[in-house]
Amino acid sequence: MPDGSTLNFPALVLNADFRPLSYYPLSLWAWQDAIKAVWLDRVSVLSEYDTEVHSPHHTIRLPSVIALKDYIPAARKPAFTRFNVFLRDNFSCQYCGERHPTQELTFDHVIPRCKGGKTSWENIVTACGCCNLRKGSHLPHVIGMLPRHRPERPSSWQLQENGRAFPPNYLHESWRDYLYWDTELEN
Repeated sequence: MPDGSTLNFPALVLNADFRPLSYYPLSLWAWQDAIKAVWLDRVSVLSEYDTEVHSPHHTIRLPSVIALKDYIPAARKPAFTRFNVFLRDNFSCQYCGERHPTQELTFDHVIPRCKGGKTSWENIVTACGCCNLRKGSHLPHVIGMLPRHRPERPSSWQLQENGRAFPPNYLHESWRDYLYWDTELEN
């Protein structure tokens, strides 16, 4: 049985093509799930932590990077969710252009519902509270508040690319060879 120090050893999960299943949120499994997948021969271990777990008959180092043995294709059409709208719009208000934390963002109907606007990828944009309140139920061209980008349905690839712009706070050094963030490479 592991001690309390093994609680913070997530495994980076890569698809069979060695790309992360997702960048934002980063595809991570708890060490228990990673060990189970290794034991069931569903993943290949690419890198390990120095920490081990023990059973009465086995000792195994905790995996830090694993790759699925079977490829999981990405969804062709991402789900229409509040988070995916924010991710499509890079967590930026489409009216003032400012980036905000998720809890400070809303979504706005470009053509208001009261004027026949639908709740769809093509009519919803990310807005900060101030801009959403200022726009209200007006048509954008009437009050001069046009979105910076025309809202449209993103592909899963576009959302993954946008997610790469937001690296998590913690990246274990063993993950760096498998993640491709928009950062300058060292010489």
